[in-house]
Amino acid sequence: MKDARPCSIAATLALVGEKYSLLVLREVSLGATRFDQLVRNTGAPRDVLTARLKRLVDAGVLEKVQYSERPRRYEYRATAAGRELEPVLLTLMAWGDRHLQEDGARPMVLEHTCGHELVPQVVCRECGEQVDHHNLTPHPQSPGWTVTGPAVAQGDPR
Repeated sequence: MKDARPCSIAATLALVGEKYSLLVLREVSLGATRFDQLVRNTGAPRDVLTARLKRLVDAGVLEKVQYSERPRRYEYRATAAGRELEPVLLTLMAWGDRHLQEDGARPMVLEHTCGHELVPQVVCRECGEQVDHHNLTPHPQSPGWTVTGPAVAQGDPR
């Protein structure tokens, strides 16, 4: 069996695709940076949270900063790479608000500095047009791969 398609989505999910990793990033972006806050706000078991925090720190998504000498205590802050994940969280939240909140009551509303409720959108950096499935054209960059899967070698009966 051939390897799966090389993919940045798969690599990203390998790092942050687990529930508690994303919830830690949510909490840090909201300002909850201390371990006890993260345990309470995410509902993660302490051992699981410890492992997720270590992985996020080791990957450079969070940094561990000491805030108390006695007792020695740390908080977790997003690095530049961690802050770049915030739009992903906002988009996930908006999708969940639209598709998973049966009564229409959203657990949180975010207000932009302009004073309006934030509705996240993905837009093209060059033209500013909103991006959707119909205005994208994929161009696989991994050797041996096409849009639909692995390229078939000549003479291969697949």
